[in-house]
Amino acid sequence: MAFLVLAINPGSTSTKVALFRDETAILAEEISHPREIIAQFESVMAQFEFRYTLIKETIAKIGVTELAAVVGRGGLLRPMAGGTYSVNEAMERDLEIGISGQHASNLGGLLARKIADDYGIAAYIVDPVVVDELEPVARISGNAHIERQSIFHALNHKAVARNVANKLNKLYEESNFIVAHLGGGISVGSHQLGRVIDVNNALDGDGPMSPERSGSLPMASFLDWAFSGEITKASLHNEIVGRGGLVSYKGTNDLRDIERQIQDGDKEALELFRAMAYQVAKEIGSHAAVLKGQIDAIVLTGGLARSSTFIKEISQYIHWIAPVMTEPGEDEMAALNKGAQRILQGVEKAKIYQGEE
Repeated sequence: MAFLVLAINPGSTSTKVALFRDETAILAEEISHPREIIAQFESVMAQFEFRYTLIKETIAKIGVTELAAVVGRGGLLRPMAGGTYSVNEAMERDLEIGISGQHASNLGGLLARKIADDYGIAAYIVDPVVVDELEPVARISGNAHIERQSIFHALNHKAVARNVANKLNKLYEESNFIVAHLGGGISVGSHQLGRVIDVNNALDGDGPMSPERSGSLPMASFLDWAFSGEITKASLHNEIVGRGGLVSYKGTNDLRDIERQIQDGDKEALELFRAMAYQVAKEIGSHAAVLKGQIDAIVLTGGLARSSTFIKEISQYIHWIAPVMTEPGEDEMAALNKGAQRILQGVEKAKIYQGEE
């Protein structure tokens, strides 16, 4: 039976909408929202009706009269296990108040629920960034005041891990992978039998440097900088998230710019390129220890995985650990659809978001 699923992915200045019949996309549109229009809204939640109307207009153009389900990008909810979740009242409440922070993705589940109600069908979210399946030992930071958090590119991590498992004629839940999402932020996770038991905080925490993030820093020097009186907390945060990594050194977050500079003979660009690959490889090596060497494959994904030179630079350090497989880019809309399709096809059961205990 062919199921028709609408996927919705709200970003800061756009809303992506895609319509799938099984795994085939029959509509894929990115609705742009000029910054001057977004600036008129006092909050993310205030944008709800504006985006809802635009989505309805978009799907009306192709005469959609029936849907099997609507799936939205998961937002900043409470920590939760991976999977596909029904959008319930507890989830709606936490998305509206921004229980773990306000972000445009918080609108994903809310918009999905509203449109699903229009059709009298179910609404879902899939693997939000707050997926938390860490082992207890992985939460310990080294200081009793701070606990390590699981915030990463869960949607793409889980999707590519399932793709690779399928290529290996295995189930994701029966496989062990190290997955490295290589984008503006970089997250490297240990996937053990369907759970991400350890992963660096890719939002603003530890791990390798990336095009936009500083990653782990020498703490004593960082504290000297933080208490120097020369920088505010907000500016410091921007320096490690957004203006860190390649941006800090070369003023660009585009690896292609760095590669062009290397071709032009820029030695600093070459060292930075090598350093970022080196740090990613070190992080992957640490996860080989987490999985005790029992690894089916190392999966390199995200936008930077499109660079064969960068993949080659990383692979020289790690090829001996396990087979290295690439899944370039990230197809979030397809990943959302697949999560909903697994429920509709009876492969999985939808999980229930608990909210406040």
